Amino acid sequence: MNEITRDVVIVGAGPAGLTAATRLQAAGLSVAVLEARDRVGGRTWSDDIEGATLEIGGQWVSPDQEALLETLDDLGLETFERYREGDSVYISKDGRHTRFTGDIFPVAPETEAELVRLIEKLDALVAELDPDRPWEHPRAAELDTVSFEAWLAQETDDEEARDNIALFIGPAMLTKPAHAFSTLQAMLMAASAGSFSNLVDADFILDKRIVGGMQEVSKRLAARVGDDVHLGQPVRRIQYGDGGVVVTSDGMTVRAKRVILAHAPVLYSRITFDPPLPRRQHQLHQHLSMGLVIKVHAVYDRPFWREAGLSGTVFSPYQLCHEAYDNTNHQDERGTLVAFVSDARADGVFELPAEERKARILDSLAAYYGPEAQNPVVYYESDWGAEEWTRGAYAASFDLGGLHRYGSDLRTPVGPLHFACSDIAGAGYQHVDGAIRMGRLVAETLITDLGA
Repeated sequence: MNEITRDVVIVGAGPAGLTAATRLQAAGLSVAVLEARDRVGGRTWSDDIEGATLEIGGQWVSPDQEALLETLDDLGLETFERYREGDSVYISKDGRHTRFTGDIFPVAPETEAELVRLIEKLDALVAELDPDRPWEHPRAAELDTVSFEAWLAQETDDEEARDNIALFIGPAMLTKPAHAFSTLQAMLMAASAGSFSNLVDADFILDKRIVGGMQEVSKRLAARVGDDVHLGQPVRRIQYGDGGVVVTSDGMTVRAKRVILAHAPVLYSRITFDPPLPRRQHQLHQHLSMGLVIKVHAVYDRPFWREAGLSGTVFSPYQLCHEAYDNTNHQDERGTLVAFVSDARADGVFELPAEERKARILDSLAAYYGPEAQNPVVYYESDWGAEEWTRGAYAASFDLGGLHRYGSDLRTPVGPLHFACSDIAGAGYQHVDGAIRMGRLVAETLITDLGA
């Protein structure tokens, strides 16, 4: 088995780990990055599927993601705007198909008034919250022990208003049912994007994409790190103490002063720690879990919905696909739709044979776009829940009561062990922006600690 010595060993070659690696190297520290997969990028991944280039993982860039935007500029990556010209579509509970423009769905006037009121109330609550320290909110314990579903039920009797507000946090972001996470967790999700209004505004939160795909961020960072990125090296054991760490993967051993775990917290249990992690860490990790979502890619010979004056943006908390967008690649003559099937609905269709699942999903797309949506030339489902080194999407979140109880320990080092990933970010939580922020933060800490 190959054995090397470095100042810092990093577990995970996604945006967080590779950002930390490049920062540490620039400060004169030596690194080794160990990645279990046969590629870099973590939950960002572009691949060729039947002749179509698809962004299988995270992909969008919003204006508030300053760390990501700075990184794109540094790496020389260009962006392009998501197609958004024309009408959006909303489907109500009774199946009514309505075209609309703007951020508020076309609902009855009394429901619209409730939507506006709830958004304003959530914006006010979120403005009180520091996304890096949500547990310090004066009502943190109260808000963390009430599910978002229960909070909405307390706030309004309007079922359609509740369903639509829940959509933006539950299926669309945390990819969990609204009864499964707290109001504090919902507030963190909104605060991480600047406000609840930003989550409602698809033109903000899904503003741009990267020419070549989001995985290019990791590929270009990895090129800077060079031969110190080691693929196909799942870490099995970490021995640690005052003298540093010994990290053992399937094919190598790295001795280092510090280690950064730069991957989803749900995977910490895949590693044997010697000595075991402290009780507080064991408890914390049992209260974090990933959500579940199917990202559906449907490629057509042309973007036919544009011919009907549609933007491609569609929503409904009552459809199998709760949202979908025009996801056509830069300068591509073909048209691509990306749609999402979340939480319990994903459970349901995963119980079906693949062809029946595909038929159900395409039926849902046809409800929005018409019968032509049932005939893509390429169809693909991103199933991160079945991916061994991810086990869900988009990120880990706490169960009821977990955030205010354990949140302050998410980033707390354990001796020479440090943590960095989008799952523990405040600003940019569960996005590449948050991963970069965490990579920068831990790198700065280690540069100071190691006197570089």
